[in-house]
Amino acid sequence: MGRIKVLLAEDHVVVRQGIREIIQREEDIDIVGEVGDGEEAVQAAEQLEPDVILMDIAMPKLNGIEATRRIKESHPSIGVLVLTAYDNEEFIFALLEAGAAGYLLKNVQSRQLLNAIRAVYDGESVLHPTIAKKVLSRLSLMRGKRSEQEKGELLTERELEVLRLGAEGLANKQIATELFMGERTVQTHWRNIFNKLGISSRTEAIVRGLSRGWITMNRDEE
Repeated sequence: MGRIKVLLAEDHVVVRQGIREIIQREEDIDIVGEVGDGEEAVQAAEQLEPDVILMDIAMPKLNGIEATRRIKESHPSIGVLVLTAYDNEEFIFALLEAGAAGYLLKNVQSRQLLNAIRAVYDGESVLHPTIAKKVLSRLSLMRGKRSEQEKGELLTERELEVLRLGAEGLANKQIATELFMGERTVQTHWRNIFNKLGISSRTEAIVRGLSRGWITMNRDEE
């Protein structure tokens, strides 16, 4: 397998240097570019086609939320991992809606950051459990009225079951046990969901499913 191509979008040079030093020691990750504002991030995404973008929120010219939205509209396969000092719920919600695959705070340990990059590259969800439950519960209250028709046109019942269990925090192995299928079959279902929705991560799929009412968090609410 090839190395994971990472673009750093961070306006503080010292922070970029620190991240670069952490990543450069890894054999499976390459930094292909560094930018200091949101407009440069959008341009670099177009030119460099990274696998993962480490995105800050507060940047000059264009903030990380709008930069993420523009990048995901033109390059849905790029995974955006937010790395920021802000834990405000409105920021979290806006970035997930914009298509971010993960959200980490800058006090995260280096090993956690590296694992998160790999997870986003693999299409996994990277959210702090407390943040995830709060945001996903909020999304579950925003179900769309036309959800049933849309659901029937897009996802199969089995794919919806996989999506629901993923929203409840189950890993692929646990989903496989719950649905009496192989783990590889679960992975295939996720890939089909990503392709049908035009997205690249489990986080995006869960946000889409909850916000449109295709799935709910009933187990957590009972």
